[in-house]
Amino acid sequence: MGNIFNRPMVGVVMCRYRLNEHLTQTLQEKYLNAVITAGGLPIALPHALAEPTLLEELLPHLDGILLPGSPSNVQPHLYGENGDEPDADPGRDELSLALIRHALDRHIPLFAICRGMQEMVVATQGTLHRRLFELPELLEHREDHELPLDQQYAPAHEVIVQDGGLLSQLIPDCNRFWVNSLHGQGSKTLGPNVRIEAHAADGLVEAISLRDQPFALGVQWHPEWNSEEYALSRLLFEGFITACRHYQKEKCL
Repeated sequence: MGNIFNRPMVGVVMCRYRLNEHLTQTLQEKYLNAVITAGGLPIALPHALAEPTLLEELLPHLDGILLPGSPSNVQPHLYGENGDEPDADPGRDELSLALIRHALDRHIPLFAICRGMQEMVVATQGTLHRRLFELPELLEHREDHELPLDQQYAPAHEVIVQDGGLLSQLIPDCNRFWVNSLHGQGSKTLGPNVRIEAHAADGLVEAISLRDQPFALGVQWHPEWNSEEYALSRLLFEGFITACRHYQKEKCL
């Protein structure tokens, strides 16, 4: 058996909330399991690591960065809007945006899911729709919290993949497929270095990549949910971990 520490180390950003009045940071197991199943070693990243000196010490040890989904939303002032989000997570915003900047500078593979994709949009000069459900031209992209989890994460709508991008390389010969949908916000405008990888039938951007990066992919759905059971989800995580392995080897040259 191989040494687990030979696996590429993937930093996974944590989320913060209050548990019995204690500030608590957590990661959902589905993200950790998806990384492990694909061959990576997930490392939990608490918000204190946003401190510049700590971040500089951390980055040489990471071979990839995963930005998971979260019930919280990016603070509006970070993309030029007024007002507050009642479920904001400022510590996560600070750490995630810093990690994205460093990942792009160092070409560290980056995979962003749901809120993570929205962080990618904001970090690359884009903006967000704060309430998709108030836009009559769009589908309902939120989940029904009264349903069991397996129904909340069931396929909800189709996405159409753009030819010639990173997503079409990871899932060749499949330009349309169904995804789950559990988000109330989404991409409004995109920065100049962002490439649209897929969109929903209503036109909402469902996946993006960043130009001039070996692997920087954001998806609006949740491929981590039972990822070992779905071929397309496995391909996304395996493609990410393969990029992490390449980065790991290049660091040793």
